Amino acid sequence: MFVDSHAHLDGKQFDSDREQVIARARDAGVQTMVAIGNGDGPPTLDAGIRLADQYPFMYATVGIHPHEAKLASDDAFSEMERLARHPKVIAWGEIGLDYFYDHSPRETQKHVFTRQMELAAAAKLPIVIHCRPSDGSDDAWGDCLGLIKNQWAPNGLGGILHCFTGNSAHAKRALDMGFMISFAGNLTFPKAQPIRDAALEVPLDRLLIETDSPYLAPVPHRGKRNEPAFVRETARKLGELRGLSMEEIGERTSHNFYNFFKLTEIAESKVPAR
Repeated sequence: MFVDSHAHLDGKQFDSDREQVIARARDAGVQTMVAIGNGDGPPTLDAGIRLADQYPFMYATVGIHPHEAKLASDDAFSEMERLARHPKVIAWGEIGLDYFYDHSPRETQKHVFTRQMELAAAAKLPIVIHCRPSDGSDDAWGDCLGLIKNQWAPNGLGGILHCFTGNSAHAKRALDMGFMISFAGNLTFPKAQPIRDAALEVPLDRLLIETDSPYLAPVPHRGKRNEPAFVRETARKLGELRGLSMEEIGERTSHNFYNFFKLTEIAESKVPAR
């Protein structure tokens, strides 16, 4: 049993075979998937919901990615408030800061991030965090974790650091604020030793796994389009690090996911219970 806690299944990369991709995941033991609801930014913020409505084993998020922060408007914030009430929306995200690409001005990213934390708190939804610093810098981590500490942590709703790329110190700060740490296919990359070091220090009951499909396909699929079935390879590598089997990691991270979101473990036709 596996849960892919973060996948962009609405992407155009899946337009030709989306149903087959989802079927392969189920055949590979992926019981539940989370369709991340960023779309291409406004006005496609219902992208995850549209998918989750089609599949009883799929949940969704809603949010504006830092790349599209410059597209945020009052209308977009109002739309997300409405979408967040959908019964299959379990989190707000992915949101955060990206200083690597800087597709949106950094001050705009911070403003939109802060506004979405306010909306997520009102909706009583945990947040899914994207954080990517500029090359060779810690800048985005300092700003992102600082904003979370000041604007989010006091409400106790927690969240997920998705596709974790930081170090052990970053992970500890997030853990202290009630966050789960999610590892993706980059855990398997040869040069990702700092990520693997952090994965060894995160408590077993605070771990999640994901694909971030269609990005970051794990070894041995690196360079190909990623898809939810490949979450097994991240589980395999995490198991090697922790002295557990791939199946044990799958079971434990699945339990962590259901426990954090207060969901029924056999997520067939169920909707979130809050």
